[in-house]
Amino acid sequence: MLDVRRMQVLRAVITSGSVTAAAAHLGYTPSAISQQVSALEKETGVALLERAGRGVKPTAAGLLLTRYAAVISERLAEAETALADLRAGRAGRLALRYFASVGPTLLAPALARVRREHPGVAIDPKLADPDDALTELERGDADLAVVVGRPAGAHHPGIRTVRLLDDAYHAVLPAGHPLASRQVVDLAELAGEPWVGSEPPGPCLAPIVDACAAAGFSPDFAAKSQDYATAQGFVAAGLGVSLIPRLGLSARHPGVVVRRVRHPEPVRTIRAAVREGALEQPALRTLLDALKDSTEGEGATSLTHGEPGPALEPDRGGAGGPSSAAV
Repeated sequence: MLDVRRMQVLRAVITSGSVTAAAAHLGYTPSAISQQVSALEKETGVALLERAGRGVKPTAAGLLLTRYAAVISERLAEAETALADLRAGRAGRLALRYFASVGPTLLAPALARVRREHPGVAIDPKLADPDDALTELERGDADLAVVVGRPAGAHHPGIRTVRLLDDAYHAVLPAGHPLASRQVVDLAELAGEPWVGSEPPGPCLAPIVDACAAAGFSPDFAAKSQDYATAQGFVAAGLGVSLIPRLGLSARHPGVVVRRVRHPEPVRTIRAAVREGALEQPALRTLLDALKDSTEGEGATSLTHGEPGPALEPDRGGAGGPSSAAV
């Protein structure tokens, strides 16, 4: 393979007209310049310069290499500029995966901030299937994933997480329900009710099942739905009661009432997961900060106000690994 630096030395000799002039321009001795050209001639197997009076002139091969050296120089300059833009957050691509209920409440304002502060960065947000977000993150197809919970036994090397907020579940009751007049409902009071499932099996259903078990019962699901709008419609129709996280209640059905739950209060933890290698991206750091600010604005239990930035946690596996949920 040809030595690119020697090609640039040859170009300097040819454009300046002499070895001495090229040496002065590049800051080398004439002897060092001659050695570089000689080494390049050995690599190519042809003469690149020939004597012309007190100077030198290029051979056909020398002119050919000089033209390519000029193109290489231009491309290297473009690469340096592009790399500087990427480091500064003026260019690049930010791919993220998320689940539905954080889209309008947390993600939309965060992405608006990223677009304002890094207008040259292409943003690629996509809804994630329950098991796909972390896989895409690990293989480099995504830079950030908004995930729920921490599945037992999972281990994701090279992934770091930041806790965004604890999203509490609320009781969703038919408008005429006997408990509708209460501001807070003890979970055990719903033990004998038919239930409408609002979550698929996974990290968003687990807090409901665990909280009911702590209250001494297992919910009897008379109807199941995997989206919050349909679940509310089932409740309004009198098919049962439901628990839905606060972020999933941004659009309320007129036929239901929503009440806080206690003893215990089911909560799902929402985190942002990122690849270690992506943390150098300024746009990604901005997105993490913006997600944190969005959670504070939501008024739920979240990161402490006034922190300089999200606290990244290693994914340690077991009880320490994040999981996605497309809910």
